[in-house]
Amino acid sequence: MEFTRRRLTKLGLTAGAGVVFPVGALSRPVARLLEASRVASPEIERFEVSLPVPPTAEPVRTDETTDYYELTQREETVEILPGYETTIWGYDGLFPGPTIEAQSGREVVIEQQNELPVPVAVHLHGGVTPPKSDGYPTDLLFPKDLDQDAIPSHHTAGTVDGISHGSKEYTYPNEQRAATLWYHDHRMDFTGPQVYKGLAGFYIIRDEIEADLPLPSGEKEIPLLICDRTFRENGELYYPSLDPSLLGEHGVLPVASDGWYGDTILVNGAPWPKLEVSNTKYRFRMLNGSNARVYDLELDPEPSAGSAFVQIGSDGGLLETPLSHERLRISPAERFDVIIDFSNYSTETEVTLTNRRGSGKTADVMQFVVTHEESDESEIPSTLAPPLEFPDPDNAVETRRFNFLAGMEGGMSTINLQSFDPERIDAKPKLDTTEIWELDSDPAHPAHLHLVHFKVLSRNGDPPGPYDRGWKDTVFLDGDTVEVVARFGPYRGKYVFHCHNLEHEDMMMMANFEVV
Repeated sequence: MEFTRRRLTKLGLTAGAGVVFPVGALSRPVARLLEASRVASPEIERFEVSLPVPPTAEPVRTDETTDYYELTQREETVEILPGYETTIWGYDGLFPGPTIEAQSGREVVIEQQNELPVPVAVHLHGGVTPPKSDGYPTDLLFPKDLDQDAIPSHHTAGTVDGISHGSKEYTYPNEQRAATLWYHDHRMDFTGPQVYKGLAGFYIIRDEIEADLPLPSGEKEIPLLICDRTFRENGELYYPSLDPSLLGEHGVLPVASDGWYGDTILVNGAPWPKLEVSNTKYRFRMLNGSNARVYDLELDPEPSAGSAFVQIGSDGGLLETPLSHERLRISPAERFDVIIDFSNYSTETEVTLTNRRGSGKTADVMQFVVTHEESDESEIPSTLAPPLEFPDPDNAVETRRFNFLAGMEGGMSTINLQSFDPERIDAKPKLDTTEIWELDSDPAHPAHLHLVHFKVLSRNGDPPGPYDRGWKDTVFLDGDTVEVVARFGPYRGKYVFHCHNLEHEDMMMMANFEVV
């Protein structure tokens, strides 16, 4: 970033013409702006660290209908970059947090305990969840020793389930299809920095339909949380918050107003990891856990036969039939359940998962090394699931239009030119009715609806794109107009929809809908 006199004046920071200030002599705001423009992670070798797999959480107790878990959100020091210590915020002190394995139709109750220095809120992304457990942005869970008056009062306005201290139970009925979900922080105004610090984990729902398929399983079914981070010279995470305490003013420095992009790619919390594989099929549950970065994934070298990726599932679970891709575009919060068949490579081949939207270090994601041959009994069936019962757009009782627009006055982001107000309701769909929502953007935004899954009907008046198949809860608007159809239910109550570029979300690109 170039700091001209005009730019400094625009930021409210003036200096005499022709005077050059060393960083130590600059005011704190200017020094922080310069740091944000110059910070760079330590250089490390790519494809040296083995891919870690998040541990599966064990319930603390069970009964006939419910599995009970306890998770503690706390600060921990871990090694992410080899030879460096990094402070993270994690569920049970882990990044990513423990994976929750749930069964469709069987309830899960998670007691979240907050030992962090700030309030939190937990959202089960993709969960069909009662409003009290959805993680509404102002339904805050305070640490037991933090007074509610320590944060501005508007951060606790419009709550659905009120304010909790110390711990809170979240109830998930899991009355939905098998799917790859994830849980993450959702605190109003501070989702970006708190997810960035590590507050995210997988939540996988299974059912009998999926269990009966001969898909790769066990050690050959691997979740991949892909994200980007920037580290200081000492290995600590860097994020350009206006208020690093995360207790006062929300938002980011101007360099990150359109999203903060890290210079180090992490997969399951490890930098550019490698995974040794056999020459067989593997199932990867891919999640883009980045704050803002969109990935365009590709395999290098390309397979000698077949497609690079065979998609078997989307945000809301299995597709009816497999879908082949040579490349895979995945925006923040989207999930793609894919098969990679390494029998299309000879042993000792190093296969790099690359990112066509990246440059330099961010053009690489991870590496697979085909180390040995092995028999493969898994298959990709031509039919994966019974016909998906999408809502009929002809039955829609309402069509609503929402424009996602960033970069308004003061850095605010808006939906229909309005910034988020937790006490304003922007849509009131009736329970168990179908609506069409037209979503358009300037320039690019991943749009996420809580509570419901939807079908993409069209993109810019044309049929849906190659990455729009199946049940979705997040759709990428790349300057597009996208029509989606959803049936609102099964719960009444207040929910949000928003941009999942977390810097845009924190700068108010969010709105309420209430199922009535």
